[in-house]
Amino acid sequence: MARRRLRSSTVVLGGMGLLALTITSCGSEPDKRCADRANLEHLPSYECDTYDGKGDHYYGGKIEGGTVWGGSFDKSAVERDGFGCSGSGGG
Repeated sequence: MARRRLRSSTVVLGGMGLLALTITSCGSEPDKRCADRANLEHLPSYECDTYDGKGDHYYGGKIEGGTVWGGSFDKSAVERDGFGCSGSGGG
């Protein structure tokens, strides 16, 4: 009887599932973007990465209409637990 061989697409899809699980595992970082604290305007990342930039990192949430919302400037307020993790999280 002939042995059945896995197709490369099956292997790739299995690998993608493993990658997705790894990304959402414990200790995963929340999304980070740059924003102006005064008006929540979404800014280019260099505004947060330079000493004299006018932005701060904003964690989680979304960008809509050039404004960030639904997250926090406090990273610990939006830490999330991944698959199989326990503890409090969310924000």
